[in-house]
Amino acid sequence: MSLVELIGQADERGLAVSGLACLDRCVPLLGGDDEVLRPLWAGLADDAGAAEWGERLEQVRGKLGGEFGAGDGEADAGGSAVLSGSGEDEAVLLARRMLSAAPVERSAAGLRVWADACSVAALRIHRLLDPLKDAGDSVEARREGRTEGMSPLVAAELRRQITVLELLSGHGPAGLRPALEVSTEGRRVLRAVVSRRSRRRG
Repeated sequence: MSLVELIGQADERGLAVSGLACLDRCVPLLGGDDEVLRPLWAGLADDAGAAEWGERLEQVRGKLGGEFGAGDGEADAGGSAVLSGSGEDEAVLLARRMLSAAPVERSAAGLRVWADACSVAALRIHRLLDPLKDAGDSVEARREGRTEGMSPLVAAELRRQITVLELLSGHGPAGLRPALEVSTEGRRVLRAVVSRRSRRRG
C-alpha cells in the first residue's frame, strides 16, 4: 500500500502520530533538543490526552518559535515555499511551517490535512539536504509508490513514514512506542546530516 493510501485510511491517532513523527525527525532544523516534542507524544497514549493536545502544542511552539510570519518567505499558489536562499533555508522554512500548521484541535479531519502536508514537507526536506540527487520528478510520485532512482535520504524517510503508519494501523496504541523509536532514529540521521553540512560551510 502506498503512503498516500495509508494516510487516507489512518484513524485520528495514526494521523496525529504520522504528522508528529515527521515533525520530530525535522526538529534539528528548528534548533530543538530531542525531548522538546515529548509532551505531545505522551498525550497520544490515550484518548484523555486529546483535550490537552492544544495546550501542549502551544507550549512547544513557544519553545521552538514556531509561528510562521510573512517575513519568513512567500508561497506560490500551491503552498510551496518560494525562497531566494539556499536549500538549507528552504528546509528550515518547511520545518517551521509543519509546526505552525499543526491543528490545535485533535480531530481526524484537521489531522489528516496536517499529516499529509507534513509527509510532503518532510520528504522535501530530506530531498533538499540529501547530498545525492533524487532522480524522481516529485516527492508526490514517491508517496504514490513510484520509487525508482530514489536518493538514500529520501528513501529512508519514505520508509519511516510508511512504517509509522503501519505500526499504528496494525497495533493501535501499542504501536506508539515503536513509532517513536523509528522517529528517533530518523531524527539522529537528520541531525548528523545537518551537522556535516554545517561543518563543510565552516
